[in-house]
Amino acid sequence: MSDRAKQEPAARGAATASLGPDPAAPCVAATSHEIPLPPSASAPTAAVPVHWHRRVLTLAFPIALANLTQPILGAVDTAVAGHLDGASYLGGVALGGLFFSFVFWGFGFLRMGTTGLVAQAHGAGDPAALRNDVVRALLLAAAIGALVLLQAPLIDYALRALGGSDAVQRHARIYCHARIWAAPLALGNYVVLGWLLGTQRVRLALLSQVFINSVNIGAVLLYVYGFGWGVAGIGAATATADALGFVLGAALLWHGRPRGLPALNRIALFDAAAIKRLVVLNRDIFVRTLCLLSSFGWFAHLGAAQGDATLAANALLLNFQTFMAYGLDGFAHAAEALVGAAIGARDRQAVAQAIKVTALWSALGALGFSLVYWGAGTWIVERLTDQASVRAAAETYLPWAALMPVISVWGFLLDGVFIGATRTRALMMSMVVSFTVFVAASWALLAWHGNHGLWAAMSIFMAARGITLARYLPEMLRSVQSHHVTA
Repeated sequence: MSDRAKQEPAARGAATASLGPDPAAPCVAATSHEIPLPPSASAPTAAVPVHWHRRVLTLAFPIALANLTQPILGAVDTAVAGHLDGASYLGGVALGGLFFSFVFWGFGFLRMGTTGLVAQAHGAGDPAALRNDVVRALLLAAAIGALVLLQAPLIDYALRALGGSDAVQRHARIYCHARIWAAPLALGNYVVLGWLLGTQRVRLALLSQVFINSVNIGAVLLYVYGFGWGVAGIGAATATADALGFVLGAALLWHGRPRGLPALNRIALFDAAAIKRLVVLNRDIFVRTLCLLSSFGWFAHLGAAQGDATLAANALLLNFQTFMAYGLDGFAHAAEALVGAAIGARDRQAVAQAIKVTALWSALGALGFSLVYWGAGTWIVERLTDQASVRAAAETYLPWAALMPVISVWGFLLDGVFIGATRTRALMMSMVVSFTVFVAASWALLAWHGNHGLWAAMSIFMAARGITLARYLPEMLRSVQSHHVTA
């Protein structure tokens, strides 16, 4: 799940998109679950673009292309595992990948929180606060990564909780132990991505993400087919790519540092108010992400109980969902950057325009994905596995994968809006409600309709995410204290 850097397009904000030392005035502390807006700064006109469609597309397309390299890599892993001797290999990689979804996505606040804070500092023209936000996040990533390495023995327990046959469990353990050593570097990559998204450096993101995943694809082919490492080679390839990705990310951070600013100020860096704001923001995003991952874990657990072929088919079809999510996240990430910058500049009209335009393009993108899946879904399934039982099961449930883009797009987009606004309590509460709805729906529908019921429950969950977040949108817009109006 690593993400990367972005090169800024035309008409970026007036703030220097770089790291800088904290000024004497640190970020305002959070006194409630809703993160307060940063102190006002005179917002330059350039921070809010006039041509919104061009602005959104300029940001979204490179991000989408960068994001799409990740599920392409996942599809390569799936295809390599799917052509090994037996469905248990594919099931093992699926369970192992789900474990790392919990480990890495669980700490996705390192990316999302960094994006929101950096975007607001960027829009407010405060590179000093921006650098301290990034440095704090990097220190947190290093600490969490070290703890993850110490908890490697928990892999066996976590995989048993997910279920699956003995063969699937064995292959999943091999995959996980080969991949976990790069955990601190993978988490550091999240911070790099957050900085680059928040400062709207989208072209660098595309370049670096292509590099990272090209290394991963090359390594998986070398390790599996060249060295004969099997499932261990798939995990080791991802770890190798994460390590090289962090080397590249560190170089980007160093190159993007501001010149002529004083050295880091330890007192400002560890300011109690700024640390409290970071903790509250990250706590809410962590709970939100934990509920999201628990939903996919519950989905995998109920699928595993129906046999290895169904588990593998569900994992294969989730590649459709993942590919779509990464593509549409280009618009969500554009919303994060634009909404965050507009809030930093205290421009309510810019916030509203960013939401409207990203919503329009997100809807068109979702419709496009659904049409492709309806028309070419069977062909895609046949490319991903040659296991007859897995193909048959996947084609049975393919209509659900084709419907999912138009159902889930609204939750993806509004996630981006609220991350950019650092309205993290809304994100947390929305996901808690949606997860509760999903568990109840899965219990009710699985007993009556089997795996079709499970996919129906997942569709209900995705719809609930958008509906519950939309309820918070008017209040969020009212909270922006506008200083000027953008054309």
